[in-house]
Amino acid sequence: MFLDSQMRPVEWLCAWFRQLSYENRDPETMKAYAYIVRRLVEFLAKRGADLGTVTEADLVAFRRSRTELQKVPVDDGTWDRDAVVINLMYTFFQEQGYVRRKPVRLKRNGGNGLSSGVQREMDLRHMTVEQYLYFRDVGLGGQLPGAEINESFRGWAPHRSKAGLELALLTGMRKQEWSTLLLPEIGEGWWNPGEPVEFDLQECAKYKHHRKVYIPTAALETVGNYCLLERSEMVERSARALARKAKDLFVVDTVDIEQGKLKGIDQGRRRTYTISAMSPALRRRTVRECEGGLEALAVFVGHGGLMLGPNSWDRIRKDAWRRMKEHSTHELAPPLPRKAWRFHDARHTFALQLLKYLMRLVAEQDAARAKANGLPTVGDHIAFNPLLVLQRRLGHQQLSSTYTYLRYLEDPMNYIDDAFRAWSEHDGATYSEIALRALEGEVPDAASR
Repeated sequence: MFLDSQMRPVEWLCAWFRQLSYENRDPETMKAYAYIVRRLVEFLAKRGADLGTVTEADLVAFRRSRTELQKVPVDDGTWDRDAVVINLMYTFFQEQGYVRRKPVRLKRNGGNGLSSGVQREMDLRHMTVEQYLYFRDVGLGGQLPGAEINESFRGWAPHRSKAGLELALLTGMRKQEWSTLLLPEIGEGWWNPGEPVEFDLQECAKYKHHRKVYIPTAALETVGNYCLLERSEMVERSARALARKAKDLFVVDTVDIEQGKLKGIDQGRRRTYTISAMSPALRRRTVRECEGGLEALAVFVGHGGLMLGPNSWDRIRKDAWRRMKEHSTHELAPPLPRKAWRFHDARHTFALQLLKYLMRLVAEQDAARAKANGLPTVGDHIAFNPLLVLQRRLGHQQLSSTYTYLRYLEDPMNYIDDAFRAWSEHDGATYSEIALRALEGEVPDAASR
């Protein structure tokens, strides 16, 4: 399988990761790739093989080890991500001439021969208003289900946590999008109280796909409460610590609202950045000089005064779920799912509520137009198509992702309950007997209800 016996697999990997960096891959993505490759290398070493001598049997054994034999087997979705990375790696090796061919045969349809072959839909979960309020107030806010103060609550910065969830729900942003917001993006320096805000989102968006984000007044007020009650204290306590890190930070001295740019000193050099084009890593070390010292420009800050990271948000969410489970038997507690709520479920809830409203609005417009003996034009459908509007607001690249929400417009369990309601009234009766009685008019069928 070798083409160059002088090249060692470690050098191949260095070349591959160098290429990934040239392609501007996200550091977190490259870190995930590195873990996958390390697991594969360690597994092959135990079998007396390496990335250059690996066979298809070795990779099949690795798949079985990951999905069946290890202490906590991974699911098909996790393995498929591993398989994609392994395929990408060997595609690069083959293109560079390190190997003659990939060690895995492709499927007839051109798919990855290592993949599970399982077709999965989006893991879409949405909350009722009662579940959302329970998540926000009991889980993140530390209240009791009856809205009483929970004296045993030991959480920190509940207003910050609630503001993050509120942004996720009312804007439909992903966690990386709302958690990396900077103060100028939510209107500091130009916002008129009582008005919503709209800003450009790009670098922090998935696949860096540009879109406009609309933040309603209710979300801005929640963020404002957090800034007033908690953020100012965090900033004051961390100013001295940030001053010691100044040489590694981007210290902003000019905020150009009209151009959407930040100007300042970044690691000893005068720099100007477009806000929408700033990466999460750059945003995390962006600060400004204030009367009390340096202050992070991030909306959501942590103990050290800089932007709160994704691991911290996950810890906050898991603590919230634990509190929700503790009070789940309370008479005012809503039903909880088996798996913990995620911040991303608020995005799904936003999408479903918006789609319901838009489709109801279109139905009302069509009814009014029909009453006036008018017909909708092609322009009407294009300009105000609920799915296209939702696609733009969510930042989906493919409309097929947005179509998934159509299945959740109504609860299908209601139809199942209606379909079999008559059976509960006739214990012991056969299906044919129930059907015969329905035909004779003794039992109303589900369709007549």
